[in-house]
Parts: sequence; C-alpha cells; structure tokens
Amino acid sequence: MDVVSSYAWIAWLVLILVFVIIEMLSLDFVFLMLAIGSLGGLISGLFGFPWWAQLIVAAVLSILLLFLLRPPLLRALRRGGDPARSNVAALLGQEGRVVQSFGSDGKGLVRLANGEVWTSRLAGEASAAPRHVEPGEVVLVTAIEGATAVVVPAGGTAS
Repeated sequence: MDVVSSYAWIAWLVLILVFVIIEMLSLDFVFLMLAIGSLGGLISGLFGFPWWAQLIVAAVLSILLLFLLRPPLLRALRRGGDPARSNVAALLGQEGRVVQSFGSDGKGLVRLANGEVWTSRLAGEASAAPRHVEPGEVVLVTAIEGATAVVVPAGGTAS
C-alpha cells in the first residue's frame, strides 16, 4: 500500500468537514451532496480501493446525488413556504376609504382596510377625465409608487 492510499482517509474527512461547514452556511444542498460523495470516497478507501478509484466513486456519487436527490429535496423544502402575500403585494387590491378628498390633479389620504393611512392619487386611466373623490368614498389600491397608493374609485361609499 502506498503512502497516498494509506493517508487518503484524512483527506476525505477534511473534505467532508469542509463541505458540511459550507453547506451549513449556504443551505442549498450542493455541498451536502458533495459531502456525501466524499463519504463514498472515504468508504471505498476503507475497502482498499486505490486513490484514483476513490476519486471516481466520489465524483460519480456526487453527480448522481446532485441531479437525482437534490431537486426533490429543494421542492420539499420550498413546499412549506407561507403563501400569504406580504409588504406591497398585500396592499394591492385592498379596499380603502377616502379620508381627505382629492382629484385627478392632486393627492389625498386614504385609510386602507388594514387601518393604515396612505397618501394616494387616482390611477392614470381614472384621472383621464377630471374626477374628484370625496371623504367616505370607497377606492381600490391598484399600485404602490413609493409612499403613494395609486387608487381607483370602487363605486360606493363606506358607512
């Protein structure tokens, strides 16, 4: 047995440790698959395979795991995500009530259904014809531009 084969297990342990540490930082399953492939190289070395055969076992096992096991693991990981919309996406389509009147040429205030008060303006197609919304009128949020809610009249008044 040559010197390379007799101490290859140390190199495999170091590689496995490095790959596991990198995987803990990235959480993308790439380095986990490489670590498992390296474990295959370590095991093949313990069975007396030469160093070049250990490399082939580790490479083939890593590639198989990357293409066959990693995609289902990623799908399973992402399946548990929260489907609820948040931030700006949660505001789109939300109803609001005009607090301070405004027209197609200016900005006013709207209290949204979630209780937040936003500076608002009428949307482009709604402001084509001169239009004025009064306090109490119901509007729908169509977009958020910076700190301004772009709204369209919903055709009703809040009680």
